[in-house]
Amino acid sequence: MPSKAVAVSPGLSSYLKSLKTNSVESSIEHLISLLKRRQIRNSRPCAIATAYLLLRVVSLFRWTDIEQLIERIHRVGQRLCAAQPRELAVGNIVRRVLGLIREEAEDDRDVDASQYSDAGNESQDSSPPRPDNPSTERTGLSSSITTFSPLRHSALEPTNSNLFNTDGRTDDEAGSKSEITQTFQRPPLLTSHTSYAVNNTAPTVQSMFSLLTQEGTPSPIPTPPGMQSPNARASLTPQHSFKVSHPRDLKPDIIGGIEEIIDELDQVDDQIAAYALEHIHSNEIIMTHTSSLTVQKFLLKAATKRKFTVIHTESFPNDHEATYATIIGKSNKDEHDELSPESFQKPLISAGITVILIPDSGVFALMSRVNKVILGTHAVLANGGLVAAAGAKTIAKAAQMHKTPVVIVSGVYKLSPVYPFDFEGLIEYGDASKIFKYEDGDLVQKVDVENPLFDYVPAELVDLYITNLGGHAPSYLYRIVSDHYRTEDINL
Repeated sequence: MPSKAVAVSPGLSSYLKSLKTNSVESSIEHLISLLKRRQIRNSRPCAIATAYLLLRVVSLFRWTDIEQLIERIHRVGQRLCAAQPRELAVGNIVRRVLGLIREEAEDDRDVDASQYSDAGNESQDSSPPRPDNPSTERTGLSSSITTFSPLRHSALEPTNSNLFNTDGRTDDEAGSKSEITQTFQRPPLLTSHTSYAVNNTAPTVQSMFSLLTQEGTPSPIPTPPGMQSPNARASLTPQHSFKVSHPRDLKPDIIGGIEEIIDELDQVDDQIAAYALEHIHSNEIIMTHTSSLTVQKFLLKAATKRKFTVIHTESFPNDHEATYATIIGKSNKDEHDELSPESFQKPLISAGITVILIPDSGVFALMSRVNKVILGTHAVLANGGLVAAAGAKTIAKAAQMHKTPVVIVSGVYKLSPVYPFDFEGLIEYGDASKIFKYEDGDLVQKVDVENPLFDYVPAELVDLYITNLGGHAPSYLYRIVSDHYRTEDINL
């Protein structure tokens, strides 16, 4: 019997399998189609798909100049960001890959520069010794004060011998004094064509005023190979020119850097959860929102050594089903859900956590009993604000009124260098039928129903960010942005 073909729904897993067989261009078009149709959504799946696609682009692309690879990645990133502008994680991964390529290119240039310097030093050390020729030896300086010394010029005595004969001394004594004075006679003021030579006894020195007018004369001392000559540019040895014209292959280093980004995406939740015991204490009441996997692992890690209570809002109407699945430990089979059965691990209740599920309308009433609010996020912006699931702003506002700290757990890959100049452009709207059914035709035709999927939470409502790099204040995020993104790659 022929085996039955199993239909695979489009999504992240099916796309990663198709990357191994499809061409690069068809894989790019496939991901663009999945992003437009929202068959791959949320920050983590979009970031993973983008990283694997760029890994394949770099692996199969051939270039002779690093600028060609940068231009190729830049064009692919522009197409992906244009397909789904609200998925900021796509642009974040593209920027990080571009920054990785630029860093590898700069390191390669530094290696070339150091090799150039080492080659010059080696050639200088290996140059043959100079022959013992008196004509090529530089004249040594006298131990006494020479006629060119400014110390001697400031202590010169008058040259007229008659001035020494006024104290009654003999002519012989005056004559001997005159001879000494003539020996240290100050030279006359020189023009640009005169010389410092005095009585042909001192070495000939060229005037500093004629340095730019005199033609260069070859030096009697040969210039070592690879060194800069005063009259000509240094010529490269064949060995050095080979190093410059044949740079090392950067592809393995770039591929290794992208694989490190992929590993970071797999380990980011565990790294964030390692800080849970520092922020959650015994007998605390924690309020959280939506079914974020990062928040769930954070709470499970703290539950290993702490006993506390969690108040979980149901996040109606978009995420309430996933919230129920997170609490009771049953995975949601919906194709848009980013939480897989393997990712659930132990549910909150079986881990010993007391979970209280409340409607969204009861947030303000219970906030006075809450010790801490822990929220997940969809994207974090450079000014410290964030884009989170709808209802997060209401919880943050209530926490501010009751002076309750708000803690955001998020991976660095969600941190975007984009500033929220247009808040409305960051908000995505979902199916309005989840609020009003289309069967209620009379009511639907008379009102405009909006179902926002996300809220923008300003930075002043957030107290602390916990990333895989540790805890940071919202005002410190600009430093993390500058460490992970290059200025030339901010605008794709």
